[in-house]
Amino acid sequence: MPNETLPASAAKTDAQLVRGIGLTALTANIVNTTIGASIFVLPGTMAKMLGGAAPIAFVVCAIAQTIFVTCFAIAGSRVSLTGGLYAYVEVGFGRYVGFLAGLMNFTTNILGVAAVANVLVDAVSAMSPLLATSFARVVMLLLIFFVLVALNIRSVKAGASAVTVVTLVKLIPLLIFIAVGIFFIKPAAVVPSLPGANQSLGDAVLLLMFAFFGIEGALTPSGEVRNPSRTVRRAIFIAIGLTTVVYLLIQFVAAGTLGSRLGDNTVAPLAEAAGIFLGRYGRMLLLVGATISSFGYVTSDILSSPRTLFAFGRDGILPKIFTHVHPRFRSPDVAIIVYTAVAFALAVSSSFEGLAVMANVAAFLLYVLCCAAAWELVRRNVRSDEEPFTFWGAKIFPFVGVALIIALLVKAAFSDSQVGLDTRAGLRVSGYLAVAGSLFYLARPLWTRRST
Repeated sequence: MPNETLPASAAKTDAQLVRGIGLTALTANIVNTTIGASIFVLPGTMAKMLGGAAPIAFVVCAIAQTIFVTCFAIAGSRVSLTGGLYAYVEVGFGRYVGFLAGLMNFTTNILGVAAVANVLVDAVSAMSPLLATSFARVVMLLLIFFVLVALNIRSVKAGASAVTVVTLVKLIPLLIFIAVGIFFIKPAAVVPSLPGANQSLGDAVLLLMFAFFGIEGALTPSGEVRNPSRTVRRAIFIAIGLTTVVYLLIQFVAAGTLGSRLGDNTVAPLAEAAGIFLGRYGRMLLLVGATISSFGYVTSDILSSPRTLFAFGRDGILPKIFTHVHPRFRSPDVAIIVYTAVAFALAVSSSFEGLAVMANVAAFLLYVLCCAAAWELVRRNVRSDEEPFTFWGAKIFPFVGVALIIALLVKAAFSDSQVGLDTRAGLRVSGYLAVAGSLFYLARPLWTRRST
């Protein structure tokens, strides 16, 4: 079958950008986006749901995410355009399906960054009554977003470097927690077990999978990655490996030091565990670490997610102004400014607790489209300028990924737990969003003609 190359117009537009993101920066971006504030609280929740069987949920999630990221690696080695998963789906299935994927990606990311920005500001406000006012909250959000906009417009290298630094800084409290806490583990507290009759491994996996999400946003600036065919796959496998090891060690230390009390603390379990073997300074270190983790997520998102708007403009879905590149810094400045302005408005006006599940369901649906796109790209032998990532079974992995996601969604939708109820609501909202997006896409020629 003859090779198919990438769209010439898209490649030409992306050629304006600087390929300044290497293996270290992309790996850091993925780790930074994946290891978020949730890991500071999830060990307690997992212990409450599964007890000694909690590590099994981490292993199952790691296996599932490895299947998903393998599909991303297959697609990413064949499509090196800005837009990440959106670009993979668009090249695989055309502009309409690609637009729906991009819409889900954009919605998941912008709701996520607005929600995490709220978490960040809430954490800072709790440290001083002077920062607990509505005015101070708005000022802090404005300052955070303004600094990150200026940094990312000035240079993609500066933005990527900032992500690398923040990733290292936010991992320090977790690494200290592991390195010191491992010597205080009580062996009797970490005896492995299987889930009991009244424990649902499926529900625990559904909840914990959200802690493994984030890679879809980190891959958005693919058009600015050096040697993307090789760099993307190496970065995602290194990142998922590091993430899994860190998560498992955190769970073991928390369980080994708190014992049965871990399941009773679902607010700040790591801080409570650190208080046992590091004292009150250790407890404060983990609380500060949770704050830094939230800031790291926002930093990584502002580096990656605005590129979806750039890709929409490049492909004619949004006005061409979104493809504007700063004449001096060669960064997609309009896309960065608009994305951050919307995120700021959402963060100021809402807390987004009710929309968090919708964002996670949208991420699952996006994963389905990307896994299917990986199969289509292999079938058509789509290639970039480099040799694609291929192996025996490359056409099987996408089917496994799609089947796994459908099974997870069905399990959640028909569950009698609160997780199931939330998932059904999220599926309904995602359906409404898809319909609204489809109407917008169909009406696009009307306003496109008026603007020309």
